[in-house]
Amino acid sequence: MYITNMDDMTICTNLPNIVSSFIDTFVDFTVSSIFLPDPPSPPFTQTTYLAPARLVAVGDLHGDLDKAKQALNLAGLIDANDNWSGGSSTLVQVGDGLDRGGEELKILYLFEKLKRQAVKIGGNVITMNGNHEIMNLDGNFYCTLPSGLDEFQHWADWFCIGNNMKRLCKGLENPTDLYKGIPLSFPGVKQEYVNGFRARIAALRPRGPIATRFLSKNLTVLVVGESVFVHGGILPHHVAYGLEQINNNVRDWIMGLKDNVSADLVRSRGSVVSLRKYSTKVPEDCDCSMLEHALATIPGARRLIMGHTIQKGGINGACDNRAIRIDVGMSKGCINGLPEVLEITENSNLRILTSKAADQLKRHDFVIPEKHGTQEVQVEA
Repeated sequence: MYITNMDDMTICTNLPNIVSSFIDTFVDFTVSSIFLPDPPSPPFTQTTYLAPARLVAVGDLHGDLDKAKQALNLAGLIDANDNWSGGSSTLVQVGDGLDRGGEELKILYLFEKLKRQAVKIGGNVITMNGNHEIMNLDGNFYCTLPSGLDEFQHWADWFCIGNNMKRLCKGLENPTDLYKGIPLSFPGVKQEYVNGFRARIAALRPRGPIATRFLSKNLTVLVVGESVFVHGGILPHHVAYGLEQINNNVRDWIMGLKDNVSADLVRSRGSVVSLRKYSTKVPEDCDCSMLEHALATIPGARRLIMGHTIQKGGINGACDNRAIRIDVGMSKGCINGLPEVLEITENSNLRILTSKAADQLKRHDFVIPEKHGTQEVQVEA
């Protein structure tokens, strides 16, 4: 190559980065059919947000891309091309995008795209950790379907091809699988595991490529205006420990900056991602006094919004609507429920957006009713 001016020198100097970026884009599109706009969504920087004019909460998605899109369409947050159309709205997805379906990576990519698009026009997309994100980080694939293994194997094949392509370009750093600097060979993953398991472990373990790229940006506890979001539930001692500290601990563990995170926070039945004290079958059985105590220690908190426990009768409230349960089991891997989302406007006006009407959207313009005796299905991990 002959360098005739400074512009040519700049191109030559930047060529490795240009090639690397092109290869990454090629791999991303091959895996997800999505072109991710620049720049990447940033890591989270806060746990508490002021109330937006419009807040939308979406429950568990469990690997069902079609239902995820239906839910977002229901709320008017994406257009016909799956691009952000929610303006300045804030979207919160309360976790459990993984397991029970075969399009888990596609869901991760979709929400990453929406994060990048929303922030450019004053919107916000916040994703959260559920118990199934934690399970996969721990290498627990009990609820993973064969199609989920296939999707990650497909990702691994192209990820390896991309890294091999980078190695052909002089000047690129030796690519790694981002796990302790060791070149891509699924280090530490037993060779006797079938490829789908090896790929999934390599991708989702702490410091793995998918874990660091996507899951490290999830919050585990979130406060938006008067609403506290968590996948399972929250107890007073969790609040005393510190909501921001919980988020930081989980993120640092995912990034490989610390060896582990307390089981009380993310693994035990009483953890923030697995608690069911406020989502029991009969609203009267919810531990309302415990919830009241927990909320009283969070400044300005008025309600807890959670997923995790499927509400067969749809989104509903308990404890005088201090506990709002939004997991409707929409994934085909759960009960194939019709999508519903929660909308909050001006901080305190709640309504359910549902697709239960036969031919058109049906919007419930009232505060969430308490569904006495509502049936729900608990899908145990």
